[in-house]
Amino acid sequence: MGLPKPNTLLTVDEYLAFERPSLDRHVYLDGEIFAMAGESEAHGDITVNLVISLGTQLKDKPCRARTKDTKVRSGPIPMLGTSRRGMFSYPDIVVICGEREFHDAERDIILNPTVIIEVLSQSTEKFDRGDKFERFKTYNPTLRDYLLVSQDRPEIEHYTSQADSRWTFDRVTGLEANVIVDSIDCVLKLADVYDRVEFPPAESST
Repeated sequence: MGLPKPNTLLTVDEYLAFERPSLDRHVYLDGEIFAMAGESEAHGDITVNLVISLGTQLKDKPCRARTKDTKVRSGPIPMLGTSRRGMFSYPDIVVICGEREFHDAERDIILNPTVIIEVLSQSTEKFDRGDKFERFKTYNPTLRDYLLVSQDRPEIEHYTSQADSRWTFDRVTGLEANVIVDSIDCVLKLADVYDRVEFPPAESST
């Protein structure tokens, strides 16, 4: 998300016409598009571990997990041909419960996520914590849980939506810890999330 701004702002329709046949993925933010970088080894391992854990626990439940290539719209309903407001993003993992709601007949853009999980990286962490989360909270009222997963240490930050529209926060650390995601009746064991992940050596204090 630190790439130079494009010279020309795209409408939502122009972005989708460009994005859908593209072999690469791009985030759309109010007319600007940003290419998504490749993932690190740790990012890949953590994402797969999360999918395995969630997929196993969601079996026979009315929820399903999607990863990486599923777009989520977080913005107002676009006006045909003219709208530039809004965000289209590719969460690392999104869980949808009940009937899926789609942006259009292509059925490739989700409107009603229940849980979104992002594995933090240096290039996207500021965006994941800031503007992206604000857009999710504002435009995706079905969202109940937002989790930020560290690559560098066994730590998950868990934001949970409350009935009065507040969001509560909990930080869970250590391989012995668990994160309980009540909205989908799942438990994420950090030992499973970080299975086979090698953390960078701790910096010396001397």
